[in-house]
Amino acid sequence: MAAVVLYGKEDLRVEQLPVPVAGPGELVVKVGAALTCGTDLKVYRRGYHAMMLTPPIPFGHELAGVVTEVGSGVTEFAVGDRVVPLNSAPCDACYFCAKGQPNLCTDLLFNNGAYAEYLKIPARIVAKNTLRVPEGVPFEHAALTEPLACVVRGLEESGAQAGDSMVVIGAGPIGLMFMHAAELAGVDVIAVVKREDQVATAKLFGARQVVRVDEVDDIVAATRALTPDARGADIVIEAVATPATWEWAVGMVRKGGLVNFFGGPPSGTVVALDTNRLHYGDITLKASFHHTPSTSRTAFALITSGRFKAAEFLTGTATLDEVPAVFAKMMTRSTDAMRDIKTAIFPDGAIAR
Repeated sequence: MAAVVLYGKEDLRVEQLPVPVAGPGELVVKVGAALTCGTDLKVYRRGYHAMMLTPPIPFGHELAGVVTEVGSGVTEFAVGDRVVPLNSAPCDACYFCAKGQPNLCTDLLFNNGAYAEYLKIPARIVAKNTLRVPEGVPFEHAALTEPLACVVRGLEESGAQAGDSMVVIGAGPIGLMFMHAAELAGVDVIAVVKREDQVATAKLFGARQVVRVDEVDDIVAATRALTPDARGADIVIEAVATPATWEWAVGMVRKGGLVNFFGGPPSGTVVALDTNRLHYGDITLKASFHHTPSTSRTAFALITSGRFKAAEFLTGTATLDEVPAVFAKMMTRSTDAMRDIKTAIFPDGAIAR
């Protein structure tokens, strides 16, 4: 079968690999659609991911498809089932799983290789984090479950409630998902974006007001001015992963509010924060990493309900052979790349349903 393999920094190759065979408890899925992802781009840029993969390794982790082989002992799925297998599953036995933090599982099992014709799904993911896709839901829509599950967890961990005000810094795929999911939950969203083309996109996905970084002298003051009495937002989501945007986030939140550092900068990054503001402002700082089986199901339900604008997130299509070029282009996005959010990869070379 054809598969895209990551060999290192900005080194993707399309190769012929053996078609996987299902072992006990496992599935083999024919990939109907896989999606590009900001995490995959980060891994492509850096050449590795400390937790999820070590090159050379088949690449990609957002997908949906059809079961073509069922391993012994599997009773929940059958050949022909349409499924979305998530990219990880916890052990449910370690300290963190027992504390209700399965995303921090000490034995969190990851699975990569979505940019391929077929993918084997490990038994633990089959048992804990694979969902059946209803007829009528396109594979490329179902494949959005994984990133949306991360966003859902971020919102839950931030305590977002209807009527809250929220600033979302960043209008990449994850930032836009935060805007849309928050708006669907009744949260008033202010977006902080970099480019002109991102203004309309942020509004499409639920931002009531948008601030462009290049149009104001003081981005923190300009954003706070859009909140009642300029006191700052109840919640600020940082979805860019730079020291500057982490610092902006702390400046944009109100006293007693919460900042979620969702974007993860490289290891060793140092950020300067005003301790006086943090302490006397009684500000909560937290971060959110990954998803859980619970938030995966919440995200999946939102997508399959039709409320989530799945189609609007998919702004391009490509074949497996084109994946290296797609990622090279993502590295050098031009400022006129209108609404370039996610590309759906179709291994068969055509839109699969």
